[in-house]
Amino acid sequence: MIKVGVFGATGYAGQQLVWFLNRHKNVEIEFLSSNTYDNVEYSKVYPNFYNNISINCINIKEAIKKIQSVDVIFLALPHGKSFDIVKEAVKYKTKVIDLGADYRLKDINTYNEWYKVEHNAQEYLEDFVYGLCEIKRDEIKNSKFIANPGCYTTASILALYPLVKEKIIKVDSIIIDAKSGVSGAGRAANTAVLFSECNESIKAYGIGSHRHTPEIEQELSLASGAEIILNFTPHLVPMNRGILATCYANLNKKYSLEEIKEIYKKYYKDEYFIRLVDNLPETRNVKGSNFCDIGIVVDKRTNRIIVVSAIDNLIKGAAGQAIQNMNIMMGLNDKEAIDILPMMP
Repeated sequence: MIKVGVFGATGYAGQQLVWFLNRHKNVEIEFLSSNTYDNVEYSKVYPNFYNNISINCINIKEAIKKIQSVDVIFLALPHGKSFDIVKEAVKYKTKVIDLGADYRLKDINTYNEWYKVEHNAQEYLEDFVYGLCEIKRDEIKNSKFIANPGCYTTASILALYPLVKEKIIKVDSIIIDAKSGVSGAGRAANTAVLFSECNESIKAYGIGSHRHTPEIEQELSLASGAEIILNFTPHLVPMNRGILATCYANLNKKYSLEEIKEIYKKYYKDEYFIRLVDNLPETRNVKGSNFCDIGIVVDKRTNRIIVVSAIDNLIKGAAGQAIQNMNIMMGLNDKEAIDILPMMP
């Protein structure tokens, strides 16, 4: 059995992670950490686990002492909170899957600028693989440290990667317009995501300043072989879960839709969790699953391509991808514990 511990187990992403770990046939949960609910039974925090998980949460200090007793730790913590934990994991050779942002950006100055936190564990940055499973599988297999991608970034990079890799778009024309459900803002009290504040409304935020921007640029630049700077605008919509990313770019020449689809099949035809759909993706069609649905439109009038992707932000955008990363690291089938079809309605 793979022994695991979860830091930040009572946030939305942490809870979703525990949900999958609890049903994983190869996993035994050793500890669940939460400073807010220290010494509180997990099923009292989340009653959906009633009669299923009876573990009491422990605080971070106590959890750090237990790192040496597990094979893998998951960090579902805010940025800037993982540094000391990772140092302990390195000491005991415990594998790390970090759902936060502390090891996603390879340039320390970029991290400090966008996250307004001084990175004090930069000596481990190069050890972390950016865990976008369908693109980095071979690197993930051989790594002990995974930086789990963000939710907006997963939807955006998967949508654009084949176009950038094959150099068939003008990379300086990329615009990403993305929408997220309110669970993406986390579980902490926040006036902006109260029901009466966000219901019956949609708003843009973080224009030109959202922290997922450099992450998207970093990975697409690596795929392109040249620096990419793009426009990324996120929006908050009144739904619990989901990301819908609509990505625009100018084509380098005339391409038919069939030609574009063949390019996407080249990269994704063997990827179970990426579905190239005929109709435009909708968040309801991926809700509760680890799927990423991708739809493509070629606008012949403007010679632009529009790629739409949809994911569940808490699953493919967080916990599901983290489990997929663990499965790959441990030599298991990608689908183990996360092979769940979306629920309707």
